Amino acid sequence: MQKIGEGTFSSVYLATARLKSGEDMKFALKHLIPTSHPTRIAAELECLTVAGGEDNVMGVKYCFRNNDHVVIVMPYLEHECFVDILHYLSFEEAKEYMFNLFKALRRIHEFGIVHRDVKPSNFLYNRHQKQFALVDFGLAQGTPDTKIEQLKVLQIKKQERLLGYPSQRSVFGERNFNVHGTVTNKNPTVKAIKQSKIDVESTKLAPKKTIPTKTPSDGVAKKSVRSILASTPCECFARNQVCFVCLGRSRQVAPRAGTPGFRAPEVLTKCPNQTTAIDMWSAGVIFLSLLSGRYHFFNAPDDMNALAQIMTIRGSKETIQAAKTFGKTITCSKELPAKNLRTLCESLRNVCSASMQFAEQDELQRMRAELQIQILEKEDGWFDHDTHTASLPGSTHKHESQAESMDIEQSNMNGWDRVPDEAYHLLDRLLDMNPATRITAEEALNHPLFHIV
Repeated sequence: MQKIGEGTFSSVYLATARLKSGEDMKFALKHLIPTSHPTRIAAELECLTVAGGEDNVMGVKYCFRNNDHVVIVMPYLEHECFVDILHYLSFEEAKEYMFNLFKALRRIHEFGIVHRDVKPSNFLYNRHQKQFALVDFGLAQGTPDTKIEQLKVLQIKKQERLLGYPSQRSVFGERNFNVHGTVTNKNPTVKAIKQSKIDVESTKLAPKKTIPTKTPSDGVAKKSVRSILASTPCECFARNQVCFVCLGRSRQVAPRAGTPGFRAPEVLTKCPNQTTAIDMWSAGVIFLSLLSGRYHFFNAPDDMNALAQIMTIRGSKETIQAAKTFGKTITCSKELPAKNLRTLCESLRNVCSASMQFAEQDELQRMRAELQIQILEKEDGWFDHDTHTASLPGSTHKHESQAESMDIEQSNMNGWDRVPDEAYHLLDRLLDMNPATRITAEEALNHPLFHIV
């Protein structure tokens, strides 16, 4: 076996199986770390089995378990690294790439799956065979109407953690993962041992410690304190300081899973209600890299710097207004105007737009006409009978050589000098700061860009 990938929660290996027919077939083996939660493993498997296998979504062949080790067997798709082919892709190939990515996102969004980690390394691309596959559902979460049962279980467990209710962790292999034990009046010491969380670092023959469980009265008391603090006015609102009232409030919990550089603004600002729109933002970042030829486009050490980088592209006013729509207030010490996406991408890719090139060609024709008139008016000028154009020593031939070099350069641009306005309109819709108005995968597939032949 050959190790072909590694992540935070798993490692991927390439293996070859000898079939009964005598044919060798390659598979990708995903080995999950032993500390993965059973419900999380079951949710990833259900995403692959229910939504996978169609519309560029990776499916699953087998799954093996040995004690705490779980291996998911998937079809192997030979693919290229995104960085290696970024500067060699034509615009038509980039358009095809995005179209197939939208097909995969439409597929999983129809099942109520939010991928949460859409990025080039999770969307495999075989350039020669024109094959695509969206992989890695380890961070997936469900929408309120999700069709994936195990994602519903994860939502319930998340709500219990937020409310402070005790939940009993099920053992992988049980028939029913949705097991929620009821609190009884038995020995509190035994109950505390059963419900205590396991500390991974203290598993080395450490004495057992009893962790007191939260009683309903404690939860009610904490809830009342939180409600009081939530309604208490403070003097640090929209200021560069934090008062004691705000410090005493409970910490806001919101999903932050994802890869830095691809997180949507609502993720960076800890918006609790996150939808499939966060996947479309990530797709927009990929499209931005394709159009600009730069990867990684956003690269920040933390969420605030990441948000600041987004502001420099989309504008500070637009960011502040969008944040208000999902209940967030953002203050910025400097007003940053929104960038023109075409100008930005073309300057980073070092190409001229078609209109600019046509203007240069018109200017070249005008210069040639002026040269012809000037030469015919001069006594020492001459007429070239072979080409029937006026010429000066070294002048006209120089411009002709420049025109020829320009034609050669344009032919090597792979269509990047003729990117239509529809491409940047789609990019603008994908990078919409407001998740409520951001384009969906279904709408993206019907965008005019993909109707251009």
